[in-house]
Amino acid sequence: MVVTANRLGDGAVVYRTAGGGWSVRLEDAEDVAREAEAEELVAKTAADVAACRVVEPYALAVERTGTGLRPLSQRERIRARGPTVPYGHHRPRT
Repeated sequence: MVVTANRLGDGAVVYRTAGGGWSVRLEDAEDVAREAEAEELVAKTAADVAACRVVEPYALAVERTGTGLRPLSQRERIRARGPTVPYGHHRPRT
């Protein structure tokens, strides 16, 4: 299990690293075996939430494959790959 959140500065999906930081790369996430350990990691994000670095941290289940970590749910696989549509671009007004 790993901990994920969204970075408040730009909305990017981020993962908590073993060093207590955040990375946009799932491969950099701290992976723990038990749900209780993951909940402890979520609790450790309180300072980052209070400082408005990230929002809505939570634990998610992953599996280790030959190519790295892979989220078990389809939703999290989409989040890990990035947005399905471009964002940050505004459509011209008509």
